[in-house]
Amino acid sequence: MRQLIVASAVAAAVAMPAVALAQAPAAPAAAPASPHTISYNVGFFSEYIFRGISQTAGKPALQGGADYGHASGFYAGTWASNVSWLQDFNAYTRSSLEWDFYGGYKWSFANDFGLDVGTIYYYYPGSRNAGVATANTWEIYVAGTWKFLGAKFSYSLTDYFGAKPINQDTDGTWYLDLFVNYPFGDSGFALNAHYGILDVNKDGSGATEVSYNDWRIGGSYTFPSGPVKGLELGAYYSDTNANSPGFYTDANGYNTAKGVGVIYVKKTF
Repeated sequence: MRQLIVASAVAAAVAMPAVALAQAPAAPAAAPASPHTISYNVGFFSEYIFRGISQTAGKPALQGGADYGHASGFYAGTWASNVSWLQDFNAYTRSSLEWDFYGGYKWSFANDFGLDVGTIYYYYPGSRNAGVATANTWEIYVAGTWKFLGAKFSYSLTDYFGAKPINQDTDGTWYLDLFVNYPFGDSGFALNAHYGILDVNKDGSGATEVSYNDWRIGGSYTFPSGPVKGLELGAYYSDTNANSPGFYTDANGYNTAKGVGVIYVKKTF
């Protein structure tokens, strides 16, 4: 009998923690990841080059933007930079800003393939001189990527940045961007190269032809860790084969289509 009592007591003592443990409240479930992402970027460039053409006539540019993304693939954003080309070409009496608005969808596929379809509107606030077409431009685009290789085709639905080389509408202008962004493992270093083909609609031939090809090659380093994680330093050289230098030379004598080296620093938050 005594042995039975002792055995019962031991069994009860062993069971008590299990009962207490079973009655403890369950840990709260982790909150599901948000399908929304928002990021910001800011950069300082020694010169603003767009499709091989200088937008600031050799002067620096401060740039920045904000982007929204959804898990479905939808994205939208805005970006801005100081510019001087509209005043440098005596097209606008007052204009120092380019303000872009864009949106679209991105898809990811097996084997590192990607597809991007979207639209962008380039807005230039300011005052135009009489008889000058607006520089505001609306484009649609489609891009495909595979690992570090990509191609993007842009098509203008309006006059191409106000260009009318022979007094013809230039809607229907297209630009093909072929690019490489090759990262060297996790080192933070990357090689960047680009080749672009611009076909300005109805720009004639010979002296009136303002279509051109452009290319760029450079490198960048993004800090992978530490207090400046995500800070990118870069440099590249850009040039074109524009054969109408008069069209691309501003009122101050600066050839905006000439070859130029650019250095920059930017950060994404």
